[in-house]
Order: sequence, then structure tokens, then C-alpha cells
Amino acid sequence: MTKRPRTHGSAGFTLLELLVVLAILGLLAAIVGPRVIKYLGTSKTQTARVQAKNIAGSLELFRLDANRFPTAQEGLVALIKPPADVPVWNGPYLPDTSAITDPWGNPYRFKTPGDHGEVDVFSYGSDNAPGGTGEAKDVGNW
Repeated sequence: MTKRPRTHGSAGFTLLELLVVLAILGLLAAIVGPRVIKYLGTSKTQTARVQAKNIAGSLELFRLDANRFPTAQEGLVALIKPPADVPVWNGPYLPDTSAITDPWGNPYRFKTPGDHGEVDVFSYGSDNAPGGTGEAKDVGNW
């Protein structure tokens, strides 16, 4: 068995090289970070819009079976669990209660007759208050 000769060089990085790499990573995070956060906000808004349209479609199926939309007292839970006074209920029309919760963790609201159509399904956005701009803007099935 032959032994290899040892070299006397260092096999690591210098402190200066590590600082340069950290500075580059910091610059990239400063440039890319705000853009990623912006897209995260718009993706929640887009998800809420799609979910509101899905709930509106489920409300239409409920109406076909029950000949009416759920009352305010029954709420959107009527799409998941049958109300007591609905003899023909072919649900559940949505899989579970997470389907009637917006991306910000607040319940979707509905109004019938709606301001934008026969039924409005909407979320008040991230601030859970009417109006707003950006991520706090109201989002609905209209």
C-alpha cells in the first residue's frame, strides 16, 4: 500500500470569500423578496375568486334540488349539511367547511338577491372589512 504525499494547502474558503457570497445572497433576497410577497398576495386573491365561483355553482345545485337558495340562518353550511326543512337534498355540494373559508381564514359571505347577480358569494379580503385595495380588496363571483 502506497501513501499519497500530503499537500500543505488549505482546503476551505477564506473569510473574504464567504462574506462576498453572503453579500450576493443578501442582494438577491432584497430584490426577489418583495416580488415573491406581491405574487403571494395576488395568488390568494385569485384563489378566493375561483372559490367564490365554485361556491356560487354549488348554490345553484342546491337551488335546483330545494327550489330555493339557503336562507341567511342556514348559511353556506347548508351546502355541506342538510337543513332540517329541505326534503330533497342531494348534497353535500361542497366537501367540508374548509371549502366555505376564504384564503385568509374568514368565512365566505353570500347575498341573495345579489348586487351583481342572482346570488353574490364574496370575501372581504385580507382585512375582513368592506372595500379596500390590493390584498384587502373585496373578491366575489362577479
